[in-house]
Amino acid sequence: MTVDSRHSVSVAGVIVDDQGRALLIQRRDNGHWEAPGGVLEQEEDIITGLRREVQEETGLKVTPIALTGVYKNMPRGIVALVFRCKVDAGSPRESDETSAFRWVTADEVTELADEAFAIRVQDALTIQAVPIRQHDGIHVLQ
Repeated sequence: MTVDSRHSVSVAGVIVDDQGRALLIQRRDNGHWEAPGGVLEQEEDIITGLRREVQEETGLKVTPIALTGVYKNMPRGIVALVFRCKVDAGSPRESDETSAFRWVTADEVTELADEAFAIRVQDALTIQAVPIRQHDGIHVLQ
């Protein structure tokens, strides 16, 4: 019996407004409330993938401020990198993947999101910065 030991890497952006609230999206496929994000493509660097996923799902252009958590879905083998982000441009809009938006506080997120996704938002609203870096196997890339 062959066991697939590969992992998938996803990114999510917890977009924070100037009132300290986070933007959640409601997914069209399952109705769940989450921070916007998705799976990195093989050739993408982390920040490019984060920006792409957030823009696809929200219409917003963002800048990541801090890596605030790394999470693993054990049954599915998905490692998620979660970033606190600020909006650079745009307004939230629905997409093929997103049916609604809501700005929430750290307390309100638990009313909407499953625990595994609520904790990501809560962590992003409270945890300090962790460096975000990528490399080519030898050198750090700028």
